[in-house]
Amino acid sequence: MIKFKLLNIFFIYLLLTLTLSSCGIYKRSDVKDNPVNVNERVKKNIQEGKGIRFGKGAISGGNFDFASSNSLWRASVEILDFVPLSNASYSGGIIITDWFSAEKNSENSSRDLKITVRFLTNEIRADAVDVTIFEKICNMSNCNTNKVESKLENEIKIAILKKAVLLEKQTEKRYFETEGKKKGKTIDAGKKK
Repeated sequence: MIKFKLLNIFFIYLLLTLTLSSCGIYKRSDVKDNPVNVNERVKKNIQEGKGIRFGKGAISGGNFDFASSNSLWRASVEILDFVPLSNASYSGGIIITDWFSAEKNSENSSRDLKITVRFLTNEIRADAVDVTIFEKICNMSNCNTNKVESKLENEIKIAILKKAVLLEKQTEKRYFETEGKKKGKTIDAGKKK
């Protein structure tokens, strides 16, 4: 009986070892790929758009992840700043607004909208974001929610893409200005010797 239990434990251990070794958990790391200096690693992660999660497991409100180097993300947040966000998950690639009223409602009925922006890629291109708008119409007795097909979806998408291009250009300009100054200092220091 003890021999049988040990054999079972061995096979479970062997199965787990084989399964986990093929998952790619271990990845060979080289100094060329990952800088040793902490500040350089942080700079590399920011340039690659890797985000940081704050407040995991919040009780109220939504989940908010931040990746300040992703131009599409920053542009979407800036374009949707007129409405409160219920979920903004950088790692999940989605922004969902709260229900908001786009027009003055009558006493008997109300019309609210909700915008969802899904990120399909980090590159700034026409198919990078998908914008969906939902409409909730409530009368005195019931509420109906429907997906809205309108020009507004495309207008928001174009506004996000235009803003992302501008933000990307500003980021590149700042990067080249700071890197150019650093390189210029090292060149000047070499000339003085």
